[in-house]
Amino acid sequence: MFNLTPEQIIDNNAEHTTREIHHQPIVWQELMKDFLEQQATYKEFLASIYNKHDHVRIILTGAGTSAFVGDTLVPELSRHNRKNVQFESIPTTDIVSNPTAYLYKDTPTILVSFARSGNSPESVATVSLGQQIVTDFYQVVITCNKDGQLAKNIQGDANCMTLLMPEKSNDQSLAMTSSFTSMIIAAYALFTEEVFTPAVAQQVIDCAQTLIDKLGDSVDAVLGFEFERIVYLGSGPLAQLSHEAALKMLELSDGQVVAIHESSLGFRHGPKSILNDKSVVALFMSQNPYTRKYDLDILRELAAAKSGMKIVALTEKKDEEVEKLADWVVTVNAGRETLGNDFNLAVLYVIFAQALALKKSIKLGITPDNPSPDGAISRVVKGVTIYDYQN
Repeated sequence: MFNLTPEQIIDNNAEHTTREIHHQPIVWQELMKDFLEQQATYKEFLASIYNKHDHVRIILTGAGTSAFVGDTLVPELSRHNRKNVQFESIPTTDIVSNPTAYLYKDTPTILVSFARSGNSPESVATVSLGQQIVTDFYQVVITCNKDGQLAKNIQGDANCMTLLMPEKSNDQSLAMTSSFTSMIIAAYALFTEEVFTPAVAQQVIDCAQTLIDKLGDSVDAVLGFEFERIVYLGSGPLAQLSHEAALKMLELSDGQVVAIHESSLGFRHGPKSILNDKSVVALFMSQNPYTRKYDLDILRELAAAKSGMKIVALTEKKDEEVEKLADWVVTVNAGRETLGNDFNLAVLYVIFAQALALKKSIKLGITPDNPSPDGAISRVVKGVTIYDYQN
């Protein structure tokens, strides 16, 4: 897997992380099968809420990687949905400390909680605050753990619904990988209207399998450059995805690699000063012709710089100009048909970021399954005090 032998994977304590990145297409296949069997029930639940209120606010929430699910989804979901539905992404870590800044008593609200374990204190507290503050309050829990507190707390509640991800998505490693992609696909399928069809889903799954089979060589090529900093760039939903990509490198390198994210246009406004001769810029290129112009502009600018840094461009299909400008190019769609939008590209692009972080971790002598042995970060966050809130 990813040019790692079974012995190397075991010796480097990377069994969980490697497997969880590698088996994502299989997990997605199971996810879509389960989703399609229950799709009518899911859609009826949402329709009953939409039809009951003139305006419905949908808050996508979570902490860390789970929050980035919502960040990546909102630009795309907002394009496809009915006029009385408003999507927002607000981390639980913001809501818990400032509930009245984000929860409104008289605005009907669906809280969509993304959670690998379902036991994070901020996630549980956010639900409690929503129940206290919002008059018409509904929940959708998208989780990888049927035994988590979030899933247990809503059993039997007619105003709530759970989407349980396949068991294999409940990542045992510290860093979330298949849990992230499973939850983002599930939410996209749930909230889009006749966009993520079974045929489109299968196309994305097939592309993911092809990408995973060949990705080891691309990752190894990038790792031939001894970088100490990495910048992930993108536009629109891909700019939001870059946050998750950067976090994967930061987590799995135990902070030894400085990793930041920014939009293609925003990078010039200060963050570009991070670049030196030990830097890699990874650019998530849009398939939208208009948006892609801005991605190409920053690519040309970076390629013309004399800082000694390197560029890896991720793009849907082969592009001669991109290949001339970037040091490495990773294409994610070898098929004839286009993937159609940047969301479909996002779940493929993030696999590269996951695999690069995994192998960089091993190269640095860090154990990917437990990259923070001193407990600075943990699989389920610890040390959070939740204070009582009084209306």
